[in-house]
Amino acid sequence: MSGCRGWCSPWSGSEVAGATTFDGVSESLAALLSPAALLNLLARGADVEVVRDLAYAPGPRGRLDLYLPRGVKKAPVVVFFYGGGWEAGEKAMYRFLGSALAADGVICAIADYRVWPEVGFPDFLRDGAAAVAWVRAHAAARGGDPSRLFLMGHSAGAHIAAMLGLDGRWLGAVGMTPAELSGVIGLSGPYDFLPLGTATLRAIFGPASGLAATQPINFVSDQAPPFLLATGGADRVVLPRNTANLAAALRAAGRRVESIVYPCVGHAPVVGAFAGPLRFVAPVRRDVGRFIGARGAA
Repeated sequence: MSGCRGWCSPWSGSEVAGATTFDGVSESLAALLSPAALLNLLARGADVEVVRDLAYAPGPRGRLDLYLPRGVKKAPVVVFFYGGGWEAGEKAMYRFLGSALAADGVICAIADYRVWPEVGFPDFLRDGAAAVAWVRAHAAARGGDPSRLFLMGHSAGAHIAAMLGLDGRWLGAVGMTPAELSGVIGLSGPYDFLPLGTATLRAIFGPASGLAATQPINFVSDQAPPFLLATGGADRVVLPRNTANLAAALRAAGRRVESIVYPCVGHAPVVGAFAGPLRFVAPVRRDVGRFIGARGAA
């Protein structure tokens, strides 16, 4: 690809021909595991406090980790949902991200949630909403400002964050509304991914008659919170058209949205670039920090 200096990233995943089907997600996850371990090792020196395995819901997947900046009061708060095709993932893989945000003065909660085949849609949204409500209720006691609450996710986690920010049913079930969010940050997310291209996805999301309710783009309204949507131009796991389509829908509804495409960057590096050694890949950390800092600064 011209202009890419001979590479698009070792975490680009397998190409999905013509549609967002997640056919390459297992390869992408396998590629991510080893780099994530290295990035987490390098993040250990960050001057942040980490509180692990706080229970927001029953069961082993109802736990979250908090990354807390030292000496910061009334810090903005981010709840992060990782990707994994709604089938895999665990919060410990993302220490590098939590440490980076905390080092930048942001409280970061990284939540586990139930995945397929234990549950399908919409149970992972219910878990996500429960995690958000728990963080909002406990943020002040940890030095956070619950009025500066952001949702953030990568890949399938960006789908969860976007659904919680757009379809008020899920936060409504835990006594909140999307209007209480300062913003939603979606990284390489699937927001408009019909038709479903694999048997597993069809099992996760259920019968065809209900699929419209699984797509974040179908819940855009003039009440949507501000959005930052970022993706890699070389992503072949979740095609960049997802970001473009949701951004266009938000603009058409008169909502604030910033969309960014990082040229020559694949799927996993968009989140991996939070780690110091990979910041050269894309300025994701800077862009996320700017978006958070521009909204409700104390």
